[in-house]
Formats: sequence, C-alpha cells, structure tokens
Amino acid sequence: MSKFLLMLATMLVASATLPVRPAMAAAKCQASPLGQRELFLRGSFNGWSAEDAQRFSYVCDRYELHVRVEGEHQFKVGDEDWSADADFGGKPAQLQLKGPAMSQHFKGGYKLTLRLDGLAPSLQILPFAGKLPATKPVPAVGNSVARSLRFDSRSIADKQPFGAVTAGSEVAFSISALPGVEQLELVVAKRRLEGNQEVLEYLPLARLPMSRATEGKRERWTVRHRFTEPAIYGYHFEARIAGRAYVYGNNRDKVFWTREKGTMGLGLTEDKPADDKRIRRYRQTVYAADFKVPGWARDIVYYYVFPERFRNGDRSNDPQPGRDRYHDKTVELHKNWLDKPWKPASGDGSDALPNNDFFGGDLAGIIDKLDYIKSLGANAIYMTPVFRAASNHKYDTGDYTQIDPAFGTNADFERLCAEAAKRGIRVIPDTSLNHVGQDSPYFNRFGNFKPGGAFDNGKINPDSPYASWFTFDAKQTAPDKQYKGWVGVLDLPEIDKASPAFRAFAYGNPESVMKQWLDRGAAGWRMDVAPWVPDDFWREWRKAVKNHRPDALTVAETWFDASKYFLGDTFDSTMNYIFRNALLEYAAGGDAKALYANIELMREAYPPQAFYALMNLLSTHDQARALHHFGYHNDDDPQKLKEAKQRLKLAVLFQMSFPGSPTIYYGDEVGLAGGDDPLNRAAYPWADEGGKPDEALLADFKRLTAMRNDHAVLRHGSISAPIHLDAHVIALARQDGESWAVTATNNATAARSVRLKLPVELHGKRLRDALSKRTYQVGADDSLTLTLAPLSGAVLISAP
Repeated sequence: MSKFLLMLATMLVASATLPVRPAMAAAKCQASPLGQRELFLRGSFNGWSAEDAQRFSYVCDRYELHVRVEGEHQFKVGDEDWSADADFGGKPAQLQLKGPAMSQHFKGGYKLTLRLDGLAPSLQILPFAGKLPATKPVPAVGNSVARSLRFDSRSIADKQPFGAVTAGSEVAFSISALPGVEQLELVVAKRRLEGNQEVLEYLPLARLPMSRATEGKRERWTVRHRFTEPAIYGYHFEARIAGRAYVYGNNRDKVFWTREKGTMGLGLTEDKPADDKRIRRYRQTVYAADFKVPGWARDIVYYYVFPERFRNGDRSNDPQPGRDRYHDKTVELHKNWLDKPWKPASGDGSDALPNNDFFGGDLAGIIDKLDYIKSLGANAIYMTPVFRAASNHKYDTGDYTQIDPAFGTNADFERLCAEAAKRGIRVIPDTSLNHVGQDSPYFNRFGNFKPGGAFDNGKINPDSPYASWFTFDAKQTAPDKQYKGWVGVLDLPEIDKASPAFRAFAYGNPESVMKQWLDRGAAGWRMDVAPWVPDDFWREWRKAVKNHRPDALTVAETWFDASKYFLGDTFDSTMNYIFRNALLEYAAGGDAKALYANIELMREAYPPQAFYALMNLLSTHDQARALHHFGYHNDDDPQKLKEAKQRLKLAVLFQMSFPGSPTIYYGDEVGLAGGDDPLNRAAYPWADEGGKPDEALLADFKRLTAMRNDHAVLRHGSISAPIHLDAHVIALARQDGESWAVTATNNATAARSVRLKLPVELHGKRLRDALSKRTYQVGADDSLTLTLAPLSGAVLISAP
C-alpha cells in the first residue's frame, strides 16, 4: 500500500471558502526568493509530478499559474526535488513547509497566486472563466546543424546491443548529423537514486571523444564504452558547432509517476544549460550477469485480494464494536455486506476514525473461493497484509508473527497455502518492513499489549527489547513529537532500518519473519513502500530470501521507473504502475503513440527477466478502480457503465496478450466500481450476499485468461517495437520458438482498418484469431490487413 496516499487520505485539510487576499497597492518587484528554481502544482491529477503544464511563473513579487483541473484532488506546491524550503501544504491561507496535502473539488479553469511572504506564505485559488494562457513552448535551437543531430537509443544503427546489459558489456554508440559539427563527446554518469525520488543525482564518470566518418550527405560519430559494474547510468552527447556548446539528450516525454522525464528512443538537441542538473539524460541499466527471476513468474495470472472485503467465511471471528479495540477507541462493523466503505466526515453516519470499519472478510473466505479463483484462470494470489493490526488494511502491523484474529489463525494461513497449492495456485503475502502500527507490542502507545513496547502508554521505554527499532526525541514534551511517524503519519511509527536487532528479526534469525512465512507456504513476498527502505537492507534481505527459498518471488511496491531494483541484488519484479496508467489512458481513448512510449521505456530500461515478470495492474487498493477511470462513478447511468465495461475489456485484452504477469483486482471481473480510497475497497458483490455480479463480464474475463493460459507464446514470447502504431491502434508481434502471435487493439469508437507489415518469419503462414477463431493468410509481401471493431482487438496465433 502506498502510505503516501494513506497520509493524504488521513491528513486532508478541508478547503472550504478559499481566502481572497486584499489587493496590494503598487507592489514593489523583487527577485524570486527561490532563485532559479521553479515551482509546480503537484497532485493526484498529475501523479504528483512536476509538469510543465502546471509550472508557476514568477511575476514581480508572486508566482502565478493558470490551470484547468476537474474533480476532487489532493495537491501541494513544490519544486522538482521536494526541497525542504520548497514543499508547501497545509492550508491555502497560510501554507506550511512540509505541510500535509490540501484538498479541493476542481471544476474548470483556475488562477493560482502563490506568495512567499516571510513566515506567512499563502496560496489563492480563484475560478478563471477566460481562455487559459498557452504554455510557452521551449524555443527551438537556431543552428540547423545542431538541429540535424540524431540519435535513437532503440535503433541498432545508433546503439547496440539494445536495452539493459550485463556488467562488463561494451556498448557501441553512434550519432549522426549534417557536416559542420566540430566536436562530439559521449558523456557518461552514474545515477544516485534514493528513496521515493527525493534524491536524484548523477555523478560524472567518463567523457569520451567520438570519431567521425562520412555517411552520404551526413556524418556519423561513433564511440564504444564498457560498463563494468551493475548500476543505473546516464548518458548524453555534447557537441561543439560554430564555437557553441549543445547537448543532445533524452526527449521531454512524461513518464508516469517518475521524476525524470524522457522515454528514450529519439532525443532532442538543446543549448547546453549552465547547470548539468538540467540535462535530460538517457538511462542505461547494467545488471548482474547472475540475475535470475523464478521461471514460473512469466506464467502468473494474479488474483489480487484485499482480504477484509473479499469474502466472510467465518462469522465467529468478525470484529465486534465495544469488544475489539481500535487504538484507544472501538471498531465499527457493517451489518450489510454490500454497504459502501465508510469515510469519516462524509456524513455517512460513521465515526471520525479512518480505517476502523470492518465487513468480516477473512482467510476462510479466500479458502472457500479458491475454486472460483481457479476458474477465473488465476494461478497466484497476491493479498494485502494479513498479520495482526488494528486497521482494516493491516499495513499498521501489530504482530508480524501472527495472523490477525479477525482473519483467522496461523494454521488458517497454512491451510490456505496448502489448499491453493492443490489447485496450482501460489500465495504471495504482503508486509511493510518500513514501519509498524503504534498499536503493537513493538510500540504499544495505547497500552493494549503487555508492558515492554518502545513507547508504552505514550512514554519512551529505553528498556524495551524493541527500543533500538525506533528513533526518539526525549527533549520533546508532547508524545506526538517524540517519535517519527512515516511521512508524518503518527499511526505508523517509522522503523530505523539500520537497527541490527530489527534486521535480525526481519530476515536474519532462523525464525525471522521472512523465513517463517515462507516455511508456512508463502511463494514469495510483496514488500510495501520499498523506496523508503535503504538499498543495503534489501540486498541483505534478498540474499536471505533466495538462500532460504531460491524460487521465491520478490516483488517491490514502486510506482516510478523501477530500474534500480532490477540490478540483480534486490527485487525480481514490481507493481507496474507505469503500465497501469499507460494502459488505462489508452483504453480511455488517449493517444496511443504518446502513451506507448512509456511501455517502450520499460522494454528498454528493464532487464528482460524482470520485464517479463512485471505485475501488470489495472485497478489497485491505492487507486480508483478501472471502471471509475473509464467514467462510471456508481451513478446508475447504464450507457456510461456499458461503455466503461467495454473499455475495461479492451484493457484486459491488451493485458492478457502482453508480456508480464496480468493482475486482476478482486471484483473487477464482475463490474465492481469505486473511486479513491476507501471506495476502491468495496466488498465483492457475491450473489448469496445480495450482490449482482456481472456474469457476462466474468465470462469475458475467463475467456481472456484462458486465451493467455492456452498459448505459451502470450506468456513467454519475446517482443520488440510495435509493428504498427498510430493514434488508436497498437499492433505487436511476439515469438516463442516456432510460435508467433500478432496482437492488435483499437481504442477508437469506430472500426479501424490497418495494413500490417509482418516479420519475414511469418511469410506464407496462416494466423488464427484466438478469440473469433477466424483464419488469416499472410500475403506474399508479408502483409496483412486487419479490420478492428471499436474498442476491441484481435490476437492472431500462428497455425501449425
């Protein structure tokens, strides 16, 4: 679970009537207090990234921005680095440094005015009915020779070998231009990337002169470089033309959730900036030659379960108000399984506490529905945490060694794994090794456990066996200020991951958390908020996991470009949010050419063994469900629902025919909708609980998972650049030995005909659509014309 999103959900600052600052008479202009640094509006509408379209302009004595935003969103103002002196939140009337996110319902155009007046910075947000000013385009380079520079990192003429390489590999670089370049150099740096992208730095490594040769009317400059050790490297080209310095670097494409812009491929020439930090570098992943991912990962179809809302199999363990505690108060229990999850301060009749309402889902319920999960075509269950914790989401761990009593017992976990294994299903649990719950024996803030916690009853306990797990400030008098809550959330005391005692507990001891649950039947681990845990922790953890169970799968929760985790020393896979956003935007009608660049980035940046094991998501417990993204907001509009389901089926068709591990979030397959947390965590609408699952949609999901499971080429087949890509159609070719698949999807609301130029290996072959069963003959010129229905596609498999 993204605790950053949890923080936003639990620390929202209501913004009712925004203040109007009195007009200032004849303001005296002054220099920007942040110098050359730029500020951005960053929030849930843009993945919290620093985008040019949401960049403030400094005017005289203030920052101004005109934007168009729709819907309920959380947001802050910050620079690219979230610098300590440029990270503003709290209340618009008086912004706070490092303050919590603001929240507002936007509808249309707005003018934002930010003033950084000493100790009282403020943000004014007013509706703006006029035409929004156009974003100023980046000026084009004036020199024609400089503009002629061309390098495409995905072309073998310009760079080989393609993509990520093993340590010790030599890479050939080649860039071409019109005559007139006086000097060209390849500049290589090593990237330092820590945390959730807060620290991004490139350290200079090599500056290599390039050799020139004539190639027709152009010149080609070449050089080779050997990358000796696993790391993420950056590279760009520097040219001198007519005595002036230019940089040829990565393009300006947005990468979902990722601070660094640029999807690689074709780049851009720009004047060399005064600050090297402004250079957009190409990225080069260099990984360990012995990096192995479990072979079974390519065959996974995940069923992704939020246990508390999936199925109530044992009503005797349901949490009971008045009996069961939530911190120093009580829990809430839904009497109706089909209730909406309760949201504090929403007027739904619930109390003021977040995450304390329960439906009764448990491990027994998952066991009861294993045959259902198997029939869906899934062969792995990823489930959010099931260890003892106060909340319904269980990321506030109370006891790493015990299943939560509301979910069952340790024996129930073993039974789940054993029964799943009988059906060919693996179970992958989830936990956080970054923080625990304040209501835990390790911390024990509320005294709900025996004395011995590090913060018993709100007082520092230096004699606790867990004292070294946390960092306290005894000089503070207020309990809330004596310890550090992760990203400011006091309910989640942050662990000092350098603590030897904690490392031994987590993975070092014979009875460590990691080992005991693998021994109880887990097939691997999904690790929460991985970027907040030091890299050396994950290196030691991976060694312990692989030494104990070599075929265990390790999955990180990351949202951005996860290349640094695929060097062979930390994780096998990640939750693929880049894929999720790109595919949802595409299925919603977005420009395929622009969106597919995000996927091509991963194909180039990730080692193939990781790329083919990525956890390819659509819906998650941290983001609105797919149907909500496609326009259906539980508003009983049958036309919206019909179209949203068709777009969902298009997304699943793409998901099931693409490399990686397709992941079905519980309930998506029967039309469960819901917006942001907690509405994305609604209970599965079982018919025997009064629900109305969409059986037709379920049949479509089963048909698509069966297609994937029936054709190894869809699970194992290689993939290269698209064989056709336009604004609406994506066509791909995949090969697995003698088997081929040609997939094509159309996100337009009208039929589209495309003529595909197929690989020569398909010359004269017959292709059969795995869905419609129609047969196609490849033309003598290796071409094939396909007509694709609206919001649909085809998956053609080579016939024997």
